[in-house]
Amino acid sequence: MGIAATIQRAFHGGVHPKEFKELSEHCAIEPMPTPPRLYVPLHQNLGAPCDPAVAPGNRVYKGQVLGRPQGFVSAPVHAPTSGTITGYEERTVGHPSGLTMLCAVLEPDGKDEWLPGMHGLENPYKADPSVIRQMVKEAGVVGLGGATFPSFIKLSPPHGKTVEMLIINGAECEPYLTCDARVMEERAAEVVEGAAIMLHALQTRQCILALEANKPRAAEALRKAIQGRENMRVEVLNVRYPQGGEKQLIEVVAQRQVPSGGLPIDAGVIVHNVATAAAVREAVLFGRPLLTRFVTVTGLGIQRPANVEVPIGTPVEALIQHCGGMKSGVRKVVMGGPMMGVALSNLQVPVVKGTSGILCLTSEETSDAAEGNCIRCARCVDACPISLLPTEMAFFAKHDKLDKLREYNLFDCIECGSCSYVCPSHIPLVQYFRFGKMAIQAKDREKRKLAMDKERTQTKEERIARENAEKERKKAEMKARASAPKPAPAAPAAEASVAATPAAEASVAAAPASEA
Repeated sequence: MGIAATIQRAFHGGVHPKEFKELSEHCAIEPMPTPPRLYVPLHQNLGAPCDPAVAPGNRVYKGQVLGRPQGFVSAPVHAPTSGTITGYEERTVGHPSGLTMLCAVLEPDGKDEWLPGMHGLENPYKADPSVIRQMVKEAGVVGLGGATFPSFIKLSPPHGKTVEMLIINGAECEPYLTCDARVMEERAAEVVEGAAIMLHALQTRQCILALEANKPRAAEALRKAIQGRENMRVEVLNVRYPQGGEKQLIEVVAQRQVPSGGLPIDAGVIVHNVATAAAVREAVLFGRPLLTRFVTVTGLGIQRPANVEVPIGTPVEALIQHCGGMKSGVRKVVMGGPMMGVALSNLQVPVVKGTSGILCLTSEETSDAAEGNCIRCARCVDACPISLLPTEMAFFAKHDKLDKLREYNLFDCIECGSCSYVCPSHIPLVQYFRFGKMAIQAKDREKRKLAMDKERTQTKEERIARENAEKERKKAEMKARASAPKPAPAAPAAEASVAATPAAEASVAAAPASEA
């Protein structure tokens, strides 16, 4: 039988923002009707985008592939329902830069007709782990905690690496968000079965389901669901943000630290979100791809807070209308949580696999205070869960000192927002870090491009030099043949015959008489 214990260990830093979970934690998951039109982005994972797989004008089934993955780190995109692909459009998505992305435009036909021939494994525990990984890959399952990293990769440990522990992440430490808590409370058996399937895929036996102490009903549901599974246990953690981060959760639960620049597998641990575990179960047992997403719609500016199962590609505006619309006085609509989410520029942005929440925030919940000067109080240093120096990093980002940002391990920053939250000068530190990362990545791309151009130029010059050398060699050969002395002419045939006559006569004269 599983054991639930309150874990007192803590990671460095972290904060205790006001939770606001009481707005929606009592709301059971409800399905959302399919809207009149879906806009399904072809890039919904932390990796390469997909290529369109269906021509405009063609009808598709529910679960049919709309986007084929390109590259290893990628995941396919599927049709959330049956209907017609009317075309492809560049549309704004939930990204800090407000960039656009190619989206398949799907007009549902109302039949919700599944793709024929879809089936799962009757007994996944007898299947080869590679079969499970392939099914998860084909189902387009990604990390639903927000990172959207393709899940099949995390189920495929590199050669020489050993997975000693699987952690199912139910911390859901961001304020406002309660969809993961509802998944654990309402679908605990599905989460546990998905975790068991992942254990088989990873060929390891230890699984810990970790959640924070502010979810007692979810903890009780998980305890009941793991009864009879000796290799699983529930651990209840003290509430602290950002405990849901992989590195922080591993430090608290496994008492190990992921090295700088490393991955959880370097500590012998793999972490998957609770909703990801449920999605893996659907993919393996039934062959169903990831078509919907659990989303918390909340905030003081929404008429009816709710936890909704939303078809991927649903416009945010349609989701808000499903929840009764917004109240007056909404200052900001955020996709995700308030700490790491993205403020939306318009409400036509589609819900994607990584969407965990839609927050309608009023002036009571937001701050428009002007950015002040750093007073060197070091609160950001104390709050940083990675033990970085945010104030120094922000200075380097402001003054374009990119090499210094590297030295200060900028890419270890998980952009949790703890530093910005505690800053008395209201400095948007995370925005500076995001800018610094993008600037460094752009500089690295430019370096790679210059190196590639240099290599191509050098290759071209070497080819031209070889061709010129070959031409010169052929010219020299032709010149040598032209200047070589000509051989003496051969004697005429008649003279040769005359010269041979005396010898012939002598031969006849010398012959024996009998032969004559």
